[in-house]
Amino acid sequence: MLKSLSPVLCMVFCLIASFACQPKANEEKTEKPVKDIVAHSFQTAVPLYQNLLSETGDDFENYPHSLQADGSLKYLQIDEWTGGFWPGILWNMYAYTQDESWKKAALEWTHSLESNQFNTSHHDIGFMMYCSYGKAKQFEDNPGYQQILVTSAQSLVKRYSPKVGSIQSWNQRKSKGDFNTWAFPVIMDNMMNLELLFYASSVTGDSIYRHVAIQHAEQTMKNHIREDYSTFHVVNYDPESGKVLHRQTLQGFSDASTWARGQAWGIYGFTTTFRETKDPRFLEAAMGLADYFLDHPNLPDDYIPYWDFNAGEPGYFPDWEYDAKVYPKQPRDASAAAIAASALLELSGFVGEEKQKKYDQAAKEMLLSLSSDQYLNTDQENPYFLLKHSTGNLPSKNEVDVPLIYADYYFLEALLRLKEIQSK
Repeated sequence: MLKSLSPVLCMVFCLIASFACQPKANEEKTEKPVKDIVAHSFQTAVPLYQNLLSETGDDFENYPHSLQADGSLKYLQIDEWTGGFWPGILWNMYAYTQDESWKKAALEWTHSLESNQFNTSHHDIGFMMYCSYGKAKQFEDNPGYQQILVTSAQSLVKRYSPKVGSIQSWNQRKSKGDFNTWAFPVIMDNMMNLELLFYASSVTGDSIYRHVAIQHAEQTMKNHIREDYSTFHVVNYDPESGKVLHRQTLQGFSDASTWARGQAWGIYGFTTTFRETKDPRFLEAAMGLADYFLDHPNLPDDYIPYWDFNAGEPGYFPDWEYDAKVYPKQPRDASAAAIAASALLELSGFVGEEKQKKYDQAAKEMLLSLSSDQYLNTDQENPYFLLKHSTGNLPSKNEVDVPLIYADYYFLEALLRLKEIQSK
């Protein structure tokens, strides 16, 4: 047949055949031994976290969070949402190294959070207690840990409203730009607190915690997820009728945009909820959110997202003063990639072969990028944190292109999940 074609057409067919035989760039990249990135990343972490332990000393009231503009440590206190990540990191270090010095430090920092089990001021007790005591129970046979976690779950369900069918994230507050009052705001991040509730039901036999978790996940699925599986950050409800009043954002670019970390929280939270319920609706939600994240045309080639998938794009109107000249290049958010990578590794175990390959490869691409010199703090650019280039809250000009404690936590968790998968 080729003989009957013109020389030009023959050349075209040969070129097509040649390219078809070439591996895709990302396929070629993931042929590298990904197990090497686990060892490399944990080795890089050792001196950094030793420095951080030395710097924090015996001050168990201030929890390392990020860096100030002058390079000094930024701390948050026990009532803030990130307190559990530092002890969780120490438990992750112990899980990998089996070095008792990490366990000793993890125990001390975990125990410092004990009074937080009674915290009912916001929804973040799941982050605070399950990332610390939840990790501790994996390594320490201490009956007290179970009771602390159950009490924490009891505190969390006090923020649940049967009228709304959700756990209230924050107390009443103004929206970004003070346009609206949020009487009962629920944020996508809240999906991450449900694992604590599932745990409480599993150890007590009391179904109330599980019921609240499922109701909350159902409402989030209904009201936070758009038709294309992008997500709203904040949904505000009428606390009396349960009616949706506003769908907005606090940390994303605009109400209609998709905040990258919020999308990652959703992938992770719905994956966890499917694991605990085996309800296919939650698996479908997790897959839809994952596909939106991975297939988005604005996802960079290195799989580390910009802080918002629509930042600076025409047609998206922020409720805050945005100056495009300040951000000629949109900042990345390594924390969103770390969270998504950890979630995708678990999600890949629940889906068919085609999706399994997609999610597994994407997670590995993210981890390969995060373990490169571009994002991994191999040169000790700062002396304390493992990952660079995260974005906390750009609209408030807070924590832009900085290390963040939770980025490190989910990165190490993802590496441990990858190690476990490779050992099977």
